[in-house]
Amino acid sequence: MRLSRPTVTVLAVLALLGAGTESVAAPEPSGAGCRVRIVGSDAVATCHNPYPAVDRVALHVECAQWWDIDRDTKPRAVGPAETVRIAGRCWKDVRSAWVSHRQAG
Repeated sequence: MRLSRPTVTVLAVLALLGAGTESVAAPEPSGAGCRVRIVGSDAVATCHNPYPAVDRVALHVECAQWWDIDRDTKPRAVGPAETVRIAGRCWKDVRSAWVSHRQAG
């Protein structure tokens, strides 16, 4: 049986794509899962790290009023199987809040 030229090309591309996947190691999962809750002028983030690597988390709070100063907390280390609570606030209302992650070490 003779294969057509497009079929041979497709098979060659698939073989090349599959050849390099064995040597590349998949990254190990890491990073704490965080929930952010905003009530009026308070923002609270609760972060839990189920992985063995330490994760550093910081809460960023954007205030609704132009004259109210936005705030960023110091990064906190969240160890394996650890839960931390980070709080921030504005004088008036909070417009948005989010958590940033950075691997420790």
